[in-house]
Amino acid sequence: MNRFDKVLQISPEALDCRVQAGVTREALNAHIRDIGLFFPVDPGANASIGGMASTRASGTNAVRYGTMRENVLGLTVITPDGRIVRTGSRARKSSAGLDLTHVYIGSEGTLGVITEIQLKLSGVPESIMAAVCQFPSLEGAIGAVVTALQTNLKLARVELLDEVQMRAAIRYSGLDYFEVPTLFLEFHGTPSSTREEVELMQTIASDHGGGGFLFAQRPEDGNGLWKARHNSYQAVMALAPGKANMGTDACVPISALPACLLETKADILASGLMAPIVGHVGDGNFHLGILFDPNDAEETARAEALAFRTARRAIGFGGTCSGEHGVGLHKIAHMETEHGEGIALMKSLKSALDPNGIMNPGKIYP
Repeated sequence: MNRFDKVLQISPEALDCRVQAGVTREALNAHIRDIGLFFPVDPGANASIGGMASTRASGTNAVRYGTMRENVLGLTVITPDGRIVRTGSRARKSSAGLDLTHVYIGSEGTLGVITEIQLKLSGVPESIMAAVCQFPSLEGAIGAVVTALQTNLKLARVELLDEVQMRAAIRYSGLDYFEVPTLFLEFHGTPSSTREEVELMQTIASDHGGGGFLFAQRPEDGNGLWKARHNSYQAVMALAPGKANMGTDACVPISALPACLLETKADILASGLMAPIVGHVGDGNFHLGILFDPNDAEETARAEALAFRTARRAIGFGGTCSGEHGVGLHKIAHMETEHGEGIALMKSLKSALDPNGIMNPGKIYP
């Protein structure tokens, strides 16, 4: 779909737009920058909007702006039998009929081909404040996030890097940080509101043992503060040359995040593997980059087992085996555990819409 790359319509007054599926996130934001709008879903890569819709993508801004689920108003879909179906509308809500738009959002190409997407847009904030705070323990960093959310602090982004990920980032990018659990934060609003939010976050962080609170208001300074997060994947790969990275993620209720993350950390240590943690912890989502030797069958098996336990642990805490990576093939094993009888309904829907099984066959459904 990469040649379906046109921005079809921009409606600044209605805060929406319509794009073809191959338009990338960065291209869309470059197109609308001069009219004071932006598309906030940021999965950390220059992904296509169609791909982001198909996988129900999320990312660093989800704690404030939501995921693709909340930011897609409608779609144009080509069905397996060749019909062109337009779902949804430009209205912000509807109670008319089944919500076909969200049947296709996150279906990973198994029900039809998305060709156009109607998106919500957001106004560029008057003030954007970036901040970094380091903690002596993982418990302190997670506790600060939970407290901030419980006090209704208006965080736009809050990312957690554990001490292993920070070690990788410091070595890779030559950064002047300590190798301890670290929160990367961003606040959006007016100058006065962001200043108040930062001051409150400083107090919360201090109450949980946090120190070294750095912040920046100019975009170029903020990018410097966020460098460790932006280069996290490259840094992990440089930490153990020759190893492969089995990236996996999970998502749990905010209340369960401290216990789930600490159990996962203990599991990583017991496994004998190196698996840095990066988390979109503002919405309970975290990622492991499990490093392993693909030519070593025993080490590969340990990595697979760690990824499996991470998914089942999250489900056990009332969460999901994937907050944003999707199912594909690797997480089919968890679908019945997570969804129970819901799987039968999913398979019935797949069979009804794609009776010949030609849409991304073998994915998602056990």
